[in-house]
Amino acid sequence: MPTTAHPRPTEHTTSDAASDKGPRAVNADALATRTDAATGRSAFVVADGVGDHLLAARAARLVARTAATSAVRLGAVEGLIRAQRELTTQFGQTEADAVLVVAVYPPAGGDEEVSEIAWVGDCRAYRWNGRVLHQVTTDHTLAEFWRSRGRRPTARMEHIVTGSARTAGENDIGHARIGAGPGRLLLSSDGVHKSLELTAIRDLLAGATSAAAAARSLVDAAREHGSTDNATALVVDRLLG
Repeated sequence: MPTTAHPRPTEHTTSDAASDKGPRAVNADALATRTDAATGRSAFVVADGVGDHLLAARAARLVARTAATSAVRLGAVEGLIRAQRELTTQFGQTEADAVLVVAVYPPAGGDEEVSEIAWVGDCRAYRWNGRVLHQVTTDHTLAEFWRSRGRRPTARMEHIVTGSARTAGENDIGHARIGAGPGRLLLSSDGVHKSLELTAIRDLLAGATSAAAAARSLVDAAREHGSTDNATALVVDRLLG
């Protein structure tokens, strides 16, 4: 009996973001996206400047922009390393610093099936595959340090980072690979995720009709749940259609 060949479903990637200063003096969060026209790879970055001042905001913008530009060509880890170097070059031995998370997606519909994530500090990446929400990253914080050793941390320890763009060595950079198939990726600063339970993040990602709606609802929910920090959410959708 003859068989009919069915065309492979096409994929496309969309992204959007929301950010809110909250009661802070400045918004020291930053984000960046880049797509390489030649390869079709895309890079997405959320950065959080350390401190509530203009120097922190400038540091976050610099590392986000540099990481995205480099990661789309060289990979997530190398993009973060290039951002570290640029931070030192531009700001020398000042207090300018930031934490960040970098994601690199392969071209939609291509043969690559894995996305890359790299991070330092407590910006996070989550992936929703339509059924399960997975926290990809592990915070580089004092709280996580003690939690991994079976100790109960204090609430204040959740906000003390043990690694940043300025201080982390190459071996301290977090690195993970995730599936690049259909699903929804969230990159967020701690002003979003530290105010929301995992179930709340899952429900907001699952219920939103678009990347823009998901990002906005996450930032709004963080405010409603008492977040007083800068809050930034960048959502990436890999869709079939």
